[in-house]
Amino acid sequence: MKILVVNCGSSSLKYQLIDMENETLLAKGNFERIGEEEAFVTHKVNGEKYVIKAPVMNHQDALKIVLEQLVHKDYGVIKDLSEIDAVGHRVVHGGELFSESVKIDEDVIEKIDACSSLAPLHNPAGILGIRACQSAMPRIPMTAVFDTAFHQTMPKENYLYPIPYEYYEKYRIRKYGFHGTSHQYVSRRCAEIVGKPIEELKIVTCHLGQGASICAIDAGKSIDTSMGLSPLGGIAMVTRSGDLDPSVVTEIMERDNLTAKEVNTLLNKKSGLYGITGLNPDFREIELASYEDDKPKAQVAIELFTKTIAQFVAKYAVSLKGIDAIVFTGGIGENQINIRKKICENLEWMGLKIDLEKNNVRSEETKISTNDSKVVAYVIPTDEEMVIARDTKRIVEAL
Repeated sequence: MKILVVNCGSSSLKYQLIDMENETLLAKGNFERIGEEEAFVTHKVNGEKYVIKAPVMNHQDALKIVLEQLVHKDYGVIKDLSEIDAVGHRVVHGGELFSESVKIDEDVIEKIDACSSLAPLHNPAGILGIRACQSAMPRIPMTAVFDTAFHQTMPKENYLYPIPYEYYEKYRIRKYGFHGTSHQYVSRRCAEIVGKPIEELKIVTCHLGQGASICAIDAGKSIDTSMGLSPLGGIAMVTRSGDLDPSVVTEIMERDNLTAKEVNTLLNKKSGLYGITGLNPDFREIELASYEDDKPKAQVAIELFTKTIAQFVAKYAVSLKGIDAIVFTGGIGENQINIRKKICENLEWMGLKIDLEKNNVRSEETKISTNDSKVVAYVIPTDEEMVIARDTKRIVEAL
C-alpha cells in the first residue's frame, strides 16, 4: 500500500509518499509561497533535490504540480497515480469532535470547518488540501489525522481553565494541546527502545522546535500537555510568548490601544525569545549569541527557555507520580546539544544524569543519560508523517 501524506499550511503544501509494505519513504517535498508569482516546490528523491518554480495561486494547482513530480519520466517514483492507495491529511484542530483519526467524508469536512475558529490559520488550509486531493484523486480514500486527538485522553482537571464554566459550555474554551502525532510517535518508540510495554511507562516528551510543547504520557496516553486552547500556550518559543499573566495582555492592549487581532499577532509573531532579544527569529542564531559576553538579552532568553522546560518536566513528575523517561525531539530537541545539556542539568535533583559524550549527537536516535541515571533520557527524531501513514493504513484496511 502506497500512501500520500499531505500537510497544508496557508501558503504551503508539504508531502511524503510512503510505501507501507516496508514503511519506505519514496519521495517528499514542500511547496512554498502558494498564492505568489515566486511559488516553488522542492522535491526530494533518493537524496536528490529538484526545485520547480511556478506562479501557483492555489493549493489545487500546487497539488497538480506535486503529483506530476511523483510520476515524472526522469525521477518519478510511481508510473501512474492509480498506484496511490490512500491519502492521509494532517489537520491541526479537531476540538472535542475528534478523539482519533477518521475517514474523510462531507460530514467530517464540515466538522473540521466548525473547528476553524480555534485554528484560523490551519484548519481552512487543511480543508483546501483535502478539496485539492479530492479533485485530483476523486476515488482514492482519504483520512484526517488530528494534532489534538492524542490529547483527548486528558482528565477534565487538566484541560479545564479556571474561568466561568459557561465559556466551556458555550464556546468549548479549554486546553486542547498540539503536536499530538509527534508526542505519540516518540513515546511509542521510546517504549520499544526501553524494551517495556508502553502501558508500564511514565514518559515526558519534549517536542522542541519553532513551536514547542511538553507532554506527560502515562501508559501511552496523554494526561497533560503545555499548549492550550491554541499553540500559543506553554513554554516561551522562538516568536510565541507561551504562558503569561493574563493582565499582561490587557495592560498592553489598554496602553497601546491594540485590538484583539493586533495583540494576537504580537504574542504569536513578535514575542518569545525573538521578542526578548530583538535578534532574527532563528533559534540557532539566538543560542550562538548567548555565548557572547555583549549579548545579555540572548543569555537571559536561553536561560528562560531551558529553565521553563525543566519546570514543566518537574510539574509533570507530579502529574505522573514519577518519571521513567524523558524524550527530546523536534528541530531544537534533536539538534541543539547544549540546550539538552542545560535542561538535563536543571533536573539533576530528580536523579537525571546526562552523559556528555553520548549527548554530543544531532538528529540521531540515542540514549543520552548515564547508565546509573534514575531517569533515562533519549533523543528520538520524530516522524509525524509515519504516524499519519500508519493511521491511514489502519483505517483504509478496515473499510
